[in-house]
Amino acid sequence: MDIRQLLLAAFEVEHREHIDAIRAALAGGAEALDWNDVFRRAHSLKGASRAVDLPAVEAVAHRLETLFDRIVAGTGALDGAAEAAVHLALDRIEAYVGGLDDGVGAPMPDDALHALDRCLDPEIPVTPAADAPFHAPPAPVPTGTPPAPAPVQPAPAPAQPAPEPAHETGALLRVPAEAIDALTRASHELASAVGGEAAVAEGLARLTRRAADLGLMAERLRGTAATGPSLRTLETDLLALAREAADLSRLRLTMASAVEAAAARVGEQAERLALVPAETVFGGFPRALRELAREGGQDIAVQTLGLDLPVDRALLQALKDPVLHALRNALSHGAEAPERRRQGGKPPALAIGLAVAVRGGRLVVTVHDDGRGPDLAGIAGAARRRGLSVPEDDPQALLALVFEPGLSTAAQVDTLSGRGIGLSVVADAVRRLGGHVRLSPRAPWGTDLVMSLPLQAARRPMLLVEAARATYAVPSAAVERVVHLDRAGLDRAMGRSVARIDAKDGGETLPVVALRDLFESVPVGSGGERAEAGGRILALLLRAGGRRVLLTVDALREVRTHLVLPAPPIGADPRLIAGTVILGDRPVLVLEPEGLVARAAEAGPDAAPAPGAGGGTIGHTPRSPTRATNPATTILVVDDSITTRTLEKGILEAAGYRVVVCVDGQDAIERLRAGIEPIALVLADVEMPRLDGFGLLKAIRAEESLSRLPVILMTSRGDAEDVARGLDLGADAYLTKQSFDQRRLLDTIGQLL
Repeated sequence: MDIRQLLLAAFEVEHREHIDAIRAALAGGAEALDWNDVFRRAHSLKGASRAVDLPAVEAVAHRLETLFDRIVAGTGALDGAAEAAVHLALDRIEAYVGGLDDGVGAPMPDDALHALDRCLDPEIPVTPAADAPFHAPPAPVPTGTPPAPAPVQPAPAPAQPAPEPAHETGALLRVPAEAIDALTRASHELASAVGGEAAVAEGLARLTRRAADLGLMAERLRGTAATGPSLRTLETDLLALAREAADLSRLRLTMASAVEAAAARVGEQAERLALVPAETVFGGFPRALRELAREGGQDIAVQTLGLDLPVDRALLQALKDPVLHALRNALSHGAEAPERRRQGGKPPALAIGLAVAVRGGRLVVTVHDDGRGPDLAGIAGAARRRGLSVPEDDPQALLALVFEPGLSTAAQVDTLSGRGIGLSVVADAVRRLGGHVRLSPRAPWGTDLVMSLPLQAARRPMLLVEAARATYAVPSAAVERVVHLDRAGLDRAMGRSVARIDAKDGGETLPVVALRDLFESVPVGSGGERAEAGGRILALLLRAGGRRVLLTVDALREVRTHLVLPAPPIGADPRLIAGTVILGDRPVLVLEPEGLVARAAEAGPDAAPAPGAGGGTIGHTPRSPTRATNPATTILVVDDSITTRTLEKGILEAAGYRVVVCVDGQDAIERLRAGIEPIALVLADVEMPRLDGFGLLKAIRAEESLSRLPVILMTSRGDAEDVARGLDLGADAYLTKQSFDQRRLLDTIGQLL
C-alpha cells in the first residue's frame, strides 16, 4: 500500500468523525452549540482533504468553515436555509468519500457549493437545479460580486442504502477486516493454550510409570529384610514423585487459566461478528431521507437516537427495508404546508426521528414525526373503498388498518406513497420476526410508528448489584449516580419512605424503595435493606420514563458490558425483567428501569407485589412459600435451558428442597432407572431434544418402580390439546410458563408431596 492509500484510509476515518460531530452538534439545537468546536471541525476537515488531494471536499469544507466563522464572529446566523445547506454539504462529502476507489470517484455535484454560497452571499441567484458535478477547485468564497452559476445537469437519483449481497445458500455478511484478524489471533491463542494439554498428558504418563516402579520396589522390600539404603531410596523417590505431582498440578492450573482466558477472547470476538451497532445498517437512512426531501422540495430535520446500540446483525438486516419504508411513510404523510406548520406553532422543518432501544427484553424501533398526524377519516374512507370492516368507536383498531395490503390515504401515486405497499411491508416483516407494530398519534402532534421484536441478543453496559444475597444487573445508562442515605434522615410521605436529594441532583424529594422489596424477598415496605456502618444506606438514583426513584441495594459489584440474552419465559414479572446475562456458569436477571420506577411508584407499605414478581429471584424465599417438610426431599428438574434450570433450582432450594438437574428426558429417565438417589418428584419441560416431556412421562409411567412418582409438566405451550395430552399420559399437574408464579409451583409441589 503506497503513502496516498494510507492517507486516504486515515482520512476516511477522520472525515467521518468530523461529519458525525457537526451533525450531533446541530441536532442539539443552536442555543447549545459550541460553534468554536464546529468551526474547528470544518477547518480540520478542509486541511485533511487538502493533504490527500481531494479538492472537491476541500472546497465544500472551506465554505463550511467560512459560514461557521461568521456565526462565531456574530456576523452570521444558522437559519433554516443555512442548516439545510450544511446538511446537504455533509451528505455530499459523505457520499463522495464513500464512492472513492483508490482515490478516484464520480464527480461531486455542485449543489452543496451553490447552497453554501447563497448563505454566504444572499444576492447570488438561485439556480433551478444546482447539482452539476464538481470538476475543478472552486474560486474563493465570494465576498462581493457573485460568480456565474455553474451549468446544471439532471438531479441524481436519491441515495439509497446499499443492498446487501446475497447468495443462493444464504446471506453474505460484510465483516470488518480487523474483526476477522482479532478472531484469528484469539483462535491461535486458544489453540496454543489447548496445546499445553500435551505437557500435562506427558507428565501424567511419567507419574504413572514412576508410581508403578515404586510399587514394584515396595513389593520387593516386603519380601526381604528392609535395609537402610533401600528405604532411603524409596523415600527419595516418593519425595520426587510428590514434587512432580505438585509441579504437574501447578501446570494444569496455569494451563486451565490460559484456556479459559483464550476461550473468553474467542467468544468476545465471535460476538463482535454477530453483534454490530445499529448504525451499521440504519446509519445511511438520514442522508437518504434528506435526499428524498430535497427532491420533493421539502425542508426536514432528521434525528437519530440509540444507533450505537449493538444488536444482532441478522435482526438488523431483516429490519432494514421495513425501517426505510417507515421513514419514507413519515416523510410522505407527515409533510405539511409551511403556513400550516406556522399556524400550529411548529418549527419550519418537518422533524423525523429514528430511535433504537431495548425495553423489557425486546428491541424497540420507533419512527416518529411532528407532522399532521394520522388521518382517521382518510383511513376509514380508504378501508371502506377496499371493502374492509371499519371500527366506529375504536381509533386504535382503525389505525391498525393502515397495515392492510393496498390501503393508502395518499391522493396520488408518487415516488413516496400512493400504492399502499409501504406499511404493509413493515407489518409483514415485523410479524415474520415474531414482533408487532403499532401506529398511534404522537403528543402534541405527529405520529409514532413503533416496531417491537423479540431481542436475540445485545451488548449493554451493566451495573451489577446485590440484594438479599442475589445478584442483579441494572442498565448503567439508567443510573444517574450512587448515593448514600442516612436511615435516620428518611421521611415518610403518603405511607412510604422518601428522601431529599442534593441540589446538584435537582433538589427533589424522591421515594425510597428497596430492591429486595420488589421481588418479595421480604414484605414490601419492611425496610429490609442492609444498612452500612453508621446507619447509612446504599442507593441508586434511577431515572426512567421521565421519573426518578432511589433504589436501595445491599452492595455494588462492578460495571461491565455484558451480552444481554432474552429473559427466561418463567418466574418474573415481565415489567421488571429485561433479560439475562451469564456470569460464569449462572444467569443473572437484567432489571428493566422503566418497570422498576413504575413498581416503585406503586409500592406503599401495604402494597402487594405484582403477580409473579417473586418468581425470578435466585436463592430467595418467597413471602408465603410452601416449604419442604423433609429437608432431604429431592426433586428432579429436567429442562434443556440452562437459564430455566438454574432459576427453578434456585426457587426450589430456597424453599428447602434438594434439587438434581438433567438436560433432557433421556438423561432423566436414565438417572431415574439408575436409582442414584431417591427422587420424590419430577419437574420437567415439555419441549426437549432426544426425549421430550411427554416421552419422559410415558417412560416413567411404564416403569413399575417409577409409575407412582409425581410428575409436573411445565411448558411455554398452553394449548388445550397439549394440556389434555399431558394429563392423559398421567401428569399430576401441568403448568404454563406464561402464567408461572413461584408460589403456585411451590403450592402444587406441597400438595403432591
